[in-house]
Amino acid sequence: MPSSNYLPHGVVPAVLMPFDPEMRIDEAAYRQHVRDCAETEGVTALTINGHAAEVHALSFDEQQRALDLTMDVVGQRTPIICGIYSESTRHAQQLARMAAAGGAACLLAFPPNVLMFHGADRPQLFIDYYKALADATDLPIILFQFPKWTNLQLSLDTLIEVCERVPRIVAIKDLCSDPALHETQVRRLHALSRPIRVMTTHSSWLLGSLPLGVEGIISGAGSVIPNLQVALFDAFQSNDLARARQIGDRIYAAVQAFYERPYIDWQARMKEALVALGRLENPAVRPPLQSTGDPARLQHWLDQAGLTPETVYATVS
Repeated sequence: MPSSNYLPHGVVPAVLMPFDPEMRIDEAAYRQHVRDCAETEGVTALTINGHAAEVHALSFDEQQRALDLTMDVVGQRTPIICGIYSESTRHAQQLARMAAAGGAACLLAFPPNVLMFHGADRPQLFIDYYKALADATDLPIILFQFPKWTNLQLSLDTLIEVCERVPRIVAIKDLCSDPALHETQVRRLHALSRPIRVMTTHSSWLLGSLPLGVEGIISGAGSVIPNLQVALFDAFQSNDLARARQIGDRIYAAVQAFYERPYIDWQARMKEALVALGRLENPAVRPPLQSTGDPARLQHWLDQAGLTPETVYATVS
């Protein structure tokens, strides 16, 4: 099986999945979106088949097609992290093998949603799932750490145990949504005999997350504002707090456009933003998701963020 020594770092947009009016994958629009993200200066990799791409509504064949289209656009120039989202361990292994055969550099492993029924009371279920996924390929794995309210969050002890017992896990994508726990996880994972990287996806409070020592950002917001995320990450890397605050103000406005309540609308809002910015023709999301139909609100926050057809994806001066 193909193998990879990829280690996640820097800014990694999680790309969207455009659909045509009949709700089929719009392949031309997807190619252009992937190109826009991959060619943004400072982007180090892309994540596909994740929440941003509405993976819950994509068939196996569509996920495979997404990988094929992505690789056709970026070739070997940009590492691809492929989401593994399934209710079934066996199906997750099939997805992992597909990702490896298709050229992915890494897997982003979502825990099965069935474990929300207090699966945390049986930590071995999580351990066995990630071990089985690791057995399927030689690719490195990023473990997705969820907020506590989802009932899919690993306790700190279980998280440490999984990372120690599954050597293919090289990083976590942290959405714990608890600043104190976020810092503790960074410190504990970095202190292991085999240190584990932390990629933040706390898009709504990157100014608080990045100084804690994370190695980068994996975020659906990066499908629209990767240039701002790159500028913010670089500012912290160079200890330029004044610039970080300046960029942080723009990011704050952008994430209001995406993540204000109802939170469930965030994929639709990002697509609607790209339509407003001239980068996408159709903002359709697959049901049960729905378009928001609130262009005035969206435009207000895009203006506050300084996002225009000329500045979107452009290097931030």
